[in-house]
Amino acid sequence: MVTYIIGFILIIITLIIIGLILRKRIYDRVDQLEAWKMDIMHRNVSAELQRVKSLKLSGETQEKFEAWKETWDRILTRELPDIEEYLFDAEESADRFKVQTAKRSLNKVEQTLNEIEETIESMYQELDDLLDSEKQSRKEVEKVVPKIKELRHLMLQDRHLFGKAEVRFEKEINEQQNLLDQFYQASDEGNYYEARQIVQTLNDQLSDLSERIEAFPVLYKKCNRELPDQVNQLRNGIREMTQNGYPIDEDQYLSELDQFDQQLKDFVDRLIETDDASIYEAIESMEERIQEIYTILEQEVHAKKYVDKHLESFKTLIEDVLADFNDTDLEVKDLQQTYYLEGSDLELYNNLDKWIHQLERQAEQMIQDLSNGDWTYVAIQDQLKSSYQDLEKFKESHQEFKDQVRTIRKDELAARDKVKETKKTLLDIERRIRKSNLPGVPSSIWNRLDEAKDHTQNVVEKLEEQPLDMGQVSRQLEKTNQSVEDLIEQTEFMMEQAYLVERVIQYANRYRTQYPVLSAKLSEAEKMFRDYYYKEALETASEGLEEVEPGALQRLKTRVEISS
Repeated sequence: MVTYIIGFILIIITLIIIGLILRKRIYDRVDQLEAWKMDIMHRNVSAELQRVKSLKLSGETQEKFEAWKETWDRILTRELPDIEEYLFDAEESADRFKVQTAKRSLNKVEQTLNEIEETIESMYQELDDLLDSEKQSRKEVEKVVPKIKELRHLMLQDRHLFGKAEVRFEKEINEQQNLLDQFYQASDEGNYYEARQIVQTLNDQLSDLSERIEAFPVLYKKCNRELPDQVNQLRNGIREMTQNGYPIDEDQYLSELDQFDQQLKDFVDRLIETDDASIYEAIESMEERIQEIYTILEQEVHAKKYVDKHLESFKTLIEDVLADFNDTDLEVKDLQQTYYLEGSDLELYNNLDKWIHQLERQAEQMIQDLSNGDWTYVAIQDQLKSSYQDLEKFKESHQEFKDQVRTIRKDELAARDKVKETKKTLLDIERRIRKSNLPGVPSSIWNRLDEAKDHTQNVVEKLEEQPLDMGQVSRQLEKTNQSVEDLIEQTEFMMEQAYLVERVIQYANRYRTQYPVLSAKLSEAEKMFRDYYYKEALETASEGLEEVEPGALQRLKTRVEISS
């Protein structure tokens, strides 16, 4: 029971301590807010407002000053006393340990003080803006006045550059002067905000007017004199080129230039009345088109020089190349009496024939078009350059064809030489076989020899055919070469086998009396040798020898290769 009592007492003591701490915090915050309130109350806002008294007040400026004064009076007479009441209520609530109630009162006080601070800051800012506005406006006006005088002097000095537009520019300068007078009046009457707006408008309009006055003489001069002169010069140039035989579309160009003349007159009239931004764009487009026409005409002049210089020479060159091709034509017809030409060769020849005659027609057409005036010199120049390139390609293809045709005769002579060489090779092989000390030659070798002779004879027969088909000759010659190569390979192999089996038997004879099995195999190998089965004889003799002396066959092969 005593424990519960002690615990209860401790809880009460703890609560009292917490309450005292919270109340202390409330008191401290009350002191802080009270100090903040006193700081605001003692601020010299009235003295700041008195700075405006040095200015003439009227209109919006007077209204602003009265509003600031009323706001400050309301803060001193209503809002700050209300804050004092809230602080007193907070202290009473803290004395009674009503912490939450006290906090609500203090939060309300803090919110009100923040709003007052913002209001005062806004007043100071507007006050500074007003004072700075008056100073800044006068500084800017000091710059504006010389600009207006400068524009008046410019209009007076260079009035001839503006033509009838001088009247509207003088009117606009007078309007700027009126704005300046309005500024002085507003400033004198104390309407500084209105004066500030006027000087800003004056600055913007004066900058725009200065730019337009500066740009006008250049544009006016272009529309009134420079471009009309260019159009007239261009018109005379077009007429002169037409008289000199240039095939240009005179009517189209002159119609376009007439439209330019009318547009330029309209632009001059519009410039006298107003500054139209679309005129700048139209003039730029017109200048580009005039330059484009000049470029086209210059290209036509250069193209005429090129065509006059190269067209006739191209026609002469075509005639020379055609004469050369006609020689090739005779050569082809002569070859066809003796040789058979492949379909691809004839197709290439026919394509070349069409190609050169097409180039000939192009040259004649260009001369005719030039005479009739159907094409411009630029178009004929492009066609002529393209035809030159085609002619060079034709000459290359023609030369390749001529080389190919002449190769046919070279191939015939080469084939005949190859037949002679092949016959000699076959004769040498036959002599070598017959002079060898072999007991005989397998029938397969003789068959290969006969086959090679037959292939060779086929080549001879193909060479005697009229017309001569070199394609078939080449294919038959390829078969002959392969047959001879196979014959040589098999003959060499047979003779190597026969020579080697003799060496193996001779070497193995040293073991013959000692090894009956070896003796039997050697006898069998000798019989095969006499029956022309040299490969089988070598295998049988080698097998017996290897059983007696392993590695002997490889050593004998090495000796045979060295001796060979």
